[in-house]
Amino acid sequence: MAEIHFDINKFDLYNPPSDLVQNSYKYYSLLRTNNPVHKNPDGSFIVTSYDALVEIYRNHNLWSSDKKKEFKPKFGNSSLYEHHTTSVVFIDQPDHTRIRKIFQHAFTPRALSHIESNVDKLVESYIAEFKDKKIIDFVSEFSFRLPVDVVCDMLGVPKEDRTLIRDWARLILGALEPTLTDEAFKKGCDAVSNFKGYLKDQVSMRKRNPKLNRDGEIISTLIEAQSSGIELSEIELLHQCIFMLNAGHETSTNMLSHGIHEFINNKDQLNSLRENQNYISSAVEEILRYQPPIQVNNRINKGSTLLGGRKIPKGSSVHMIIAAANRDPKQFSDPNKFLISRQPNKHLSFGLGIHVCAGNTLARIEGKVAFLKLINAFSDFNLISKPMLANRIRFREIEKLELELTT
Repeated sequence: MAEIHFDINKFDLYNPPSDLVQNSYKYYSLLRTNNPVHKNPDGSFIVTSYDALVEIYRNHNLWSSDKKKEFKPKFGNSSLYEHHTTSVVFIDQPDHTRIRKIFQHAFTPRALSHIESNVDKLVESYIAEFKDKKIIDFVSEFSFRLPVDVVCDMLGVPKEDRTLIRDWARLILGALEPTLTDEAFKKGCDAVSNFKGYLKDQVSMRKRNPKLNRDGEIISTLIEAQSSGIELSEIELLHQCIFMLNAGHETSTNMLSHGIHEFINNKDQLNSLRENQNYISSAVEEILRYQPPIQVNNRINKGSTLLGGRKIPKGSSVHMIIAAANRDPKQFSDPNKFLISRQPNKHLSFGLGIHVCAGNTLARIEGKVAFLKLINAFSDFNLISKPMLANRIRFREIEKLELELTT
């Protein structure tokens, strides 16, 4: 990694160095070493140590996930504001508990068994297509495709609509980046409006035709929750469906892309997995630690407190740098080394506490099935060109990953 000559005390997340995406782990390491609770020029705080992030996640009574105050200046009264202050990930108790409980029906052992079977079939079908190819774009042909297909099946969305929905989801999540252009804001608002309109039609159709509902589908589960007396407004129902698609595909897509890339960069680890496929669970955890798909999370404190020895005034916004915490040498030995056998591996890529990522089990299933089937189908993978990283800080995304496959 290139040497960085930068006064880290002047670091500004809203006006970052031009090479932050390419050298993010270097910058975050400098912050963690020199200023682990760094005051951003706007008055917010950047937190990079593992212990501090755990403290924030664990104390949800002090550290709020509610984003109404934070998002109002950014989104105004727009559809983006409505979505990002209604979805379960950005609300506090008691609403968080009420809504999250509904999603538990989508991840019962029976439902997960069905999901794993579906993932297995989808991966087999993609690999069958690759057999006639030598070069693929792994992102568009696999890592973006699999999670969207899986989550759309869970939602009960017709196959012909999936590309459209995938694009809406990406625009909505893109609006969460620290800085937002006018064009990105408009496209994000349009995406929410279009997505809501689409889901309204789907919900209405299913209410008129209950026979269309299937056990385990998210839309069916939410409609059933409404009709069974659980408090769930139409707005809440629509935004939880949007959230489920977003949460279910973003993490998995990035995990799959970075995972195959790290195996190419670390052929010794790829060979270890080939030789001992029992490493698959710890390999998926190491991918998640080493290249966290979501790099930054946020909270606002409800009362003045100390964090890492620094006073944080009431109402302060904190940027929790998961990418830094996951490579904290106080928690992980040799943290900048990719080791698929790493144990223990208590990474923070899915968060902790009541807001632990709702799609974490789904992502792990997809990772285990995908990587095992890929290494068994192909004897080698190699890069055709350097991966293209998206210019995003919150989500670490590879936009294009051209691979040569060897059968």
